[in-house]
Amino acid sequence: MIHFPTSREPARGYLSVPEGGDVPGVLVLHAWWGLNRFFKQFCDRLAENGFVALAPDLYHGKVSSTISGAKHLRTTLRQTVVERELNGAVDYLRKSVATNDSAIGVVGFSLGASFGLGVAASRPNDVAAVVVFYGTRDGSYREAKAAFLGHFAENDEWEPLKDVQKLEREIKSTGHDATFHVYPKTKHWFFEVDRPDAYDASAAEVAWERTLSFLHTHLD
Repeated sequence: MIHFPTSREPARGYLSVPEGGDVPGVLVLHAWWGLNRFFKQFCDRLAENGFVALAPDLYHGKVSSTISGAKHLRTTLRQTVVERELNGAVDYLRKSVATNDSAIGVVGFSLGASFGLGVAASRPNDVAAVVVFYGTRDGSYREAKAAFLGHFAENDEWEPLKDVQKLEREIKSTGHDATFHVYPKTKHWFFEVDRPDAYDASAAEVAWERTLSFLHTHLD
């Protein structure tokens, strides 16, 4: 774990850096469970494939493995604090000695997907690629400059397909590159191996390969 500066007090996060440096940076935004082992390992996988990955700890050390616990943790978030820490994380990635000087990528999961879409809209000159896993956000993307990739579940009680289709239309209406995939017979959290009630190994592998290809295309 590291600490990185914000406009006020430092924030903490998990940083994974590949050997060599001078590579693209990727901001990883955890789901409502918090910054657990899965999301740290996801950062490590990105580093193994040539990216500097930073995952801010938006719950400040707290995690949950249950839905009820995650719901409670989500209620503790303060929007102003989240925005300050996300902006600090973007700035840290852009200024890191290990990253090159190009715009960064953002990968968000569920709750983190919503935050990631917000970063793309609010920091258009800093974000070149956005990957969202089973999460959407209402808002305008007219000022964004990123390309978008989405991974969504067919049977998702938390993220209805009508909301997914609405987001895809909104992004495409602004002229941005957007590719959304819906994975048959999957559920919310299908990518997360520590959610055995939803994890789908074959869909997760396809989503991973698509994510890597997308990030290399738009960040390298």
